[in-house]
Amino acid sequence: MSGQKLTNLHILLKNSLSVLLLLFILIRSINSVRSEDHRGDEVTLETYNKYYNYDELTALLKSLSQKYSNIANLTSIGRSVEGRELWVMRITRDPNADVPGKPKFKYVGNMHGDETVSRQVLIYLVEYLLQRYGDEQRVTELVNNTDIYIMPSMNPDGFEKSVEGNCMGKDEGRYNAKNIDLNRSFPDQFDEIHVKPEDIPEGAAVMRWIVENKFVLSGNLHGGTVVASYPYDDSASHKTEGTYSKSPDDSLFKYLALVYSENNPVMKTGEPKCEESMAETFQDGITNGAKWYDVSGGMQDYNYLKGNCFEITMELSCCKYPLSSRLRTEWDNNRESLLAYMEKIHIGVRGNVIAARNGAPLSDAVIMVAGINHNVSTARFGDYYRLLLPGTYNITVVAPGYIPMSVVGVEVKEGKATELNLTLVPETDVNPTTPSIPDSPTATSADSSSADTSSPGEESVEKEQSSNLAIQPQDFRHHHYNDMELFLQKFSSEYSSITRLYSIGKSVKGRLLWVMEISDNPGVHELGEPEFKYIGNMHGNEVVGRELLLNLIEYLCRNYGSDPEVTQLVDSTRIHIMPSMNPDGYDVSLEGDISGIQGRNNSNNFDLNRNFPDRFNFITDPRQPETIAVMNWVKSYPFVLSANLHGGSLVVNFPYDDNLEDVIGYSRSPDDDVFKMLALAYSEENSQMHKGSPCPEIDPEVFADGITNGAAWYNVHGGMQDWNYINTNCFEVTIELGCYKYPLAADLPKYWYENRRSLLQFMQQVHRGFKGMVIDSKDGSGIPNATITVDTIDHPVTTNVAGDYWRLLVPKSYRLTASSQGYVSVSTYATVPKNGVEIVNFTLTRMKEDVSPVQDPSVKEFKSLIKQLSGESGLDELIKNTPTQSSFRYRRSIEVSEYLRGLTLNFPEITSLHSLGQSVEFRTIWALEISNNPKVQEPSKPKIRFVAGIHGNAPAGTDMLLEFAASLCINYGKNAAITRLINETRIVILPSINPDGRELAKENDCNSTAGMTNAHGKDLDNDFFGNASQRAGELQPETRALMDLIQERGFTLSVALDGGSLLVTYPYDKPVQPVGIIPDGVLRAAEWHSHMGSMKDFSVDFGHCPEITVYTSCCLFPTAEMLPTLWAENRKSLLRMLVEVHKGVRGVVKDRNGKPIAGAMIVLNGGVRVFTSEGGFFHVLLAPGLHNIEAVADGYQQQSQKVSVSQFEAASTIIIEFDMENNIFGLPRELVVASADLRKQARQLENELDLKLVSFSKLCTSYSSSRDGRRGDSSDTQPLLCNSTQDRMFDTMSVEIEQLLAKDYTHEYHKTKSNFMAIREREDLLGSVRKDIETYKSGSGVNNRRTELFLKEHEHLRK
Repeated sequence: MSGQKLTNLHILLKNSLSVLLLLFILIRSINSVRSEDHRGDEVTLETYNKYYNYDELTALLKSLSQKYSNIANLTSIGRSVEGRELWVMRITRDPNADVPGKPKFKYVGNMHGDETVSRQVLIYLVEYLLQRYGDEQRVTELVNNTDIYIMPSMNPDGFEKSVEGNCMGKDEGRYNAKNIDLNRSFPDQFDEIHVKPEDIPEGAAVMRWIVENKFVLSGNLHGGTVVASYPYDDSASHKTEGTYSKSPDDSLFKYLALVYSENNPVMKTGEPKCEESMAETFQDGITNGAKWYDVSGGMQDYNYLKGNCFEITMELSCCKYPLSSRLRTEWDNNRESLLAYMEKIHIGVRGNVIAARNGAPLSDAVIMVAGINHNVSTARFGDYYRLLLPGTYNITVVAPGYIPMSVVGVEVKEGKATELNLTLVPETDVNPTTPSIPDSPTATSADSSSADTSSPGEESVEKEQSSNLAIQPQDFRHHHYNDMELFLQKFSSEYSSITRLYSIGKSVKGRLLWVMEISDNPGVHELGEPEFKYIGNMHGNEVVGRELLLNLIEYLCRNYGSDPEVTQLVDSTRIHIMPSMNPDGYDVSLEGDISGIQGRNNSNNFDLNRNFPDRFNFITDPRQPETIAVMNWVKSYPFVLSANLHGGSLVVNFPYDDNLEDVIGYSRSPDDDVFKMLALAYSEENSQMHKGSPCPEIDPEVFADGITNGAAWYNVHGGMQDWNYINTNCFEVTIELGCYKYPLAADLPKYWYENRRSLLQFMQQVHRGFKGMVIDSKDGSGIPNATITVDTIDHPVTTNVAGDYWRLLVPKSYRLTASSQGYVSVSTYATVPKNGVEIVNFTLTRMKEDVSPVQDPSVKEFKSLIKQLSGESGLDELIKNTPTQSSFRYRRSIEVSEYLRGLTLNFPEITSLHSLGQSVEFRTIWALEISNNPKVQEPSKPKIRFVAGIHGNAPAGTDMLLEFAASLCINYGKNAAITRLINETRIVILPSINPDGRELAKENDCNSTAGMTNAHGKDLDNDFFGNASQRAGELQPETRALMDLIQERGFTLSVALDGGSLLVTYPYDKPVQPVGIIPDGVLRAAEWHSHMGSMKDFSVDFGHCPEITVYTSCCLFPTAEMLPTLWAENRKSLLRMLVEVHKGVRGVVKDRNGKPIAGAMIVLNGGVRVFTSEGGFFHVLLAPGLHNIEAVADGYQQQSQKVSVSQFEAASTIIIEFDMENNIFGLPRELVVASADLRKQARQLENELDLKLVSFSKLCTSYSSSRDGRRGDSSDTQPLLCNSTQDRMFDTMSVEIEQLLAKDYTHEYHKTKSNFMAIREREDLLGSVRKDIETYKSGSGVNNRRTELFLKEHEHLRK
């Protein structure tokens, strides 16, 4: 070859290489652009000719997840026996978030470790979906609209033991590492599965995964033949083969199986021709599971029955573990089937279920299709997906607390699902307090809904089977406080639809006392649903109860919706669980402690189970914060049954715990039989406890059947269980869980398995006895605080706020009586069934109909609102619906003024700003009124005063009241409850009454007294003296401004905010004997810090308005960062005051012509006095109960009425009418009556003397005649009486007349005269104080000494 040719060739090759290089660069550039969207490492191209072991699978999945992070997320749902992760690849748009509108789909492979084709084709499916997303429309739509979960290997341990080429599965790879067949270990409807949860961590993880995610459609991939199998997998007969076990959705399942089969070229033939069974055929390549062969404990049936999910099983190849060279063919055979089957998740009916009131999504609402006995439920966002074949259906949705809704004639077509959105109306919107109640006074129900008629034996067996099959707790260890707190927060977050985590208070060291509520409607008391509680770790070193209750929380949460017993318990019971009542004691306890005392007591070294009020012994120890918190908690909820979990023995202990003699001996409560029934319900399920010899190696004590009366064991004074029974409606027992107080963590699983049945069975006891409603015959509303008594048992229970009650009793017949103040009692006979509860409702009639006019609908509606807001969660719901947006900070005087003016400028229709006066340094003291008509005096409405800043060094109250005012204004017209409260109330807010002191205060100083006084150095709360003689000097200008406002009267309630402690005080501040304990955080003011001249005392004495002082923070001047917390802690209480001001008694005083009487005195129970305002109106707050109301007015006869006050209802309105004037002929009635009495006595004396003298005269005449007649013989002249008798009569009458004539009537005369004069003098006194009354009405004076004297004299006259 010539040189030129070589040169040309070289040039040609160079050019060709350049072109190739450019082409290569271009291709790389294109590929680079395409891969930029996925941003990740390069993934090895699939070869379809090798199996991935666990490590290779893990690396591949992690790489894919990183590369396609926009649509892929890799997680593990648990671990295998040998610790391998159970990987799940989630593929969907935005894979890290849960959003509504995307149904959840899953594929699970390699459940049997040696059936490996499923593992590989699911890996290929993951790659296929990820790589074609965005390029292929079908894949893109599927991924965008479906939440896809793919688990290539459920049994990674088994796979690692399997051998490639083994078609018959004769090695150990089929089972997990504990040699358990995972597809025989799921709970079964027809069989009892005996598998320990710890032996199948893979199965437990998958069950948990299924229940938590509410999948819609699923496929379980196997190997060994080629067929699609559908439910049911077994039958009640358990014949080995040939029994078709039809599910309610049989036609749908056959359709789904055909979708897979028809797209698989081998499967659709129905003739797999597998070597072991060449003749085996399946019509159309599908089969009913049980007809093929009976499988108990299979996963597909569990999905359908427990998991909301439709699942079929696909057998993909005759050879279980074929050579890798077959993998490409297997992928090609199944690719289209896998995709087509996934697409069927979008058939049927889908939609959302929301609440009508606020549009909130309703999770766990039940979707029912008429004619198909299988329901599905809504997911977390209220979305549901009901797979159905084409046709017309009637669909009903049911949710607790809502009225069911049915839609008739829903048409389902081929292809995409029909969308059907459903809106449910709350039951409370129809009748806020009462369900449908029979019209008769009592109604005893005997149907299946009110009494369980199944035999105890059957019930026990069913529940035992249920418990064995349920998902058991996985993590047994001792949880320190922070660990326990995280545990509770985790489960509260993961199971938010059935849980609510709340705190009831703090321990001595400030640790929160957590309670987990578990219910199908958490946070709400459902009418008729009993409330139950467990308390653990009361003694800090007795820890088994603490851990068992954490186990129980996990068990209930994980098994709700899948386990029938748990689901029934949670749906029908409101369960409250407090794992640790003494977290401080636990913190210093020692693991391994058998019978020690370290950590037993709280941080103040008090035994909490000796700290409750006792019926037989006075407890002198100061009440501890943990005790107070529990007492307040128990009084706040309508608990029916409870158990207090302890340690140190093995027995159930029931009341009473002590006796009057303080000796060991049986102390029987009125409900002794009930308590023994309850105690046995627990001990009988714990075989070791029931034996009655709990700790032979430690203590030889014996308890028959594992139960004991408390005092028969040993005396406990101040115990919690007795306090529950005596002071509330709650029956409580104490359960000793084991001989070791603080066992090693390794022993905790044993305690769970010994007690799990007992814990569940004891909770079931809350559904024994009677329950029902007590309602008012007039309006059908529930009657709160009505009493239910049982004739033979001296222990009444009372109704809850809505009128529902529960009464635990042993099975037999009883006479029940329902009674309430102001109502006619009703009695009935009823029988408690052997199992379950009997419903007995009562309808009571009022003794006396209200004399008030017929209420218009708006008044009735407002009363209903007050009752609703007074309920357990009424204000919580109000707060939830009225969020605040403010940025909290402290404001000085000028900023406070600007803020208040801003409110009036922005909300002029509901606000009015008034200056009450000025401080020493001429700062304005403002009063802001909020009402729907703030510029008009409306005496018919209650008036409430909120005051803050009396001590300038405690300014948090000022800023809270500003936030409170803003919150009310902003929500007016937006929130119906706030709007109505403002319309019906006159709210006066005084945010800062010592502005000078505020300017002097030291910010963020918790203890400084700077600014406590005004600019003159005067503590304003020592300056409120009504009488000048008591005052040391001149009134301070701030005090004078407040006193003038208070003396305007018309206020029903006043609330003052201060700082430096956490308590509420009530009048009087005047000195009394101190007591040293603060029960329930409420104290008479003088018992805490007594002094004269307080604002609250002046308010009561001269303004006739009760005032309380709320100390909101231990720190006088907390940091600004603390203000949001203080606001959150006090907002509900401030709103509560707006509700409480509408309670008590309100009314109007008129004369018989209907004219209102202003200035009439209303005397309450012979003590408290208020005066009627213009229009004759009065309103006074009173404690719940029956009260005597007396009305006194000048010129009228005194009137009195009795009125009943409810804790939960708005004030009763009464009309007092003076139907008779007090004057007769212009003279006082008492004077006229006394004068008439004097004349009557004189007249009676005159008549008596006349009669005696006439009789004496006749006797004398008769005596004289008889003496003359003795001279003749005529019988006609014989005397009627013999002479001796006449003589005796004469002598007797002579003595009587002489005594009458001799008697000195001067004393009687002077006595009557004296009474007359006293009456006249007192009438003069009454006249002399008329001016005082007029002055009182006009508000021009403060000295009520003469008025008080008049009242005392008036009271004396009445006696």
